[in-house]
Amino acid sequence: MTKKHKVYNLIILDESGSMGSIKDMIIDGFNEIVQTVKGIAKEYQDQEHIISLVTFNGIGIKELHFNESVEKLSLIDKDKYQPNASTPLYDAIGFSFNKLRPIVEKQEDYNVLVTILTDGLENASKEHSGQEMKQMIDELKQKNWSFTYIGADHDVESFATSISINNTMTFTKSAPAMAKMFEKEKLMRGKYSKMIRSKEDTSGDLYADNIE
Repeated sequence: MTKKHKVYNLIILDESGSMGSIKDMIIDGFNEIVQTVKGIAKEYQDQEHIISLVTFNGIGIKELHFNESVEKLSLIDKDKYQPNASTPLYDAIGFSFNKLRPIVEKQEDYNVLVTILTDGLENASKEHSGQEMKQMIDELKQKNWSFTYIGADHDVESFATSISINNTMTFTKSAPAMAKMFEKEKLMRGKYSKMIRSKEDTSGDLYADNIE
């Protein structure tokens, strides 16, 4: 049997209090991502898709899924996702990278797609700084890691650039806008797997040529 190309899908999801107003839409959106990745795994049977979902707020960092085969994933619900407290974004990013990195580095044929989704700026990290995250992201970009930053209620492009992420999408907190955002996210994931199969460079703007 041919060994499959591993695709690690890491989603770092803001669970701070300000996300409460879009809680239901976020739950539905993540569950749609699960179904999307399952569909991609069936379409690209030369790829093995693995998902990690990490949520974070000032109370703590939670691993709702970690390094799990997409076929085994269950949906999240209101009990698992409960927005509260502040936004330790750098700590959540550092935690997630440091936990996934040793697993990935044991592989030879892989890609990592990191998606960060937040509605506000960092305001509570104690373990990591923005400069540390920028250095880590710059390093990981050389090792088949790709990064996307999806945000609302702040200057998304400016913040993403400060931590060396140039693949961004901005959304507003309304049902139509979020439905459009998750649709674009879905198309990006399909494009990413297609680029992997054709051995294209995945370091550019993954949202280019998708829906507006």
